[in-house]
Amino acid sequence: MAWEINSLGNIGHQPIANTETAQHDAHDLGQIVQARHDDYGAGEFIYLQGVASTILGSWVTYNMDDGSTALLAANAIGPVAVAMSANVANQFGWYQISGKAVGACLTQFADNAQVWITATGGKVDDASVAGDLVNNAKGASATVADSGVADFEIARPFVDNISSAT
Repeated sequence: MAWEINSLGNIGHQPIANTETAQHDAHDLGQIVQARHDDYGAGEFIYLQGVASTILGSWVTYNMDDGSTALLAANAIGPVAVAMSANVANQFGWYQISGKAVGACLTQFADNAQVWITATGGKVDDASVAGDLVNNAKGASATVADSGVADFEIARPFVDNISSAT
């Protein structure tokens, strides 16, 4: 089953898993909607402009001033979301900001582990890196060996580049 937007009705909106080459007439950049999935439950999504090299599950920081995104990278600061499509540069799509998300990670990720930025843009890991904790996110499953994705529980995650004890 696909994510079904329930805060807009089902007519005239861009589906959660779609990428479009032009901004959809019904959505402003930064618009937040609620949706439901039979397997993943409820979630919140924000409509943003893509960036080069985005894949399904990429972790990004985003800018509320202009709806732009950047692949999550070391020392980043700002709100974080997970791409719901391969929403590359000059395209538009949805990014998950709360609920159970499927995100890109390095080869293995531990269930219930903290989420940390990696040197690989848009991917996370469970290995501690000073200042690069993704706040309000945790692993919700172990990765299937070498799949490059895992389930995460997110609640409007953000990064602040502040070193803290782990």
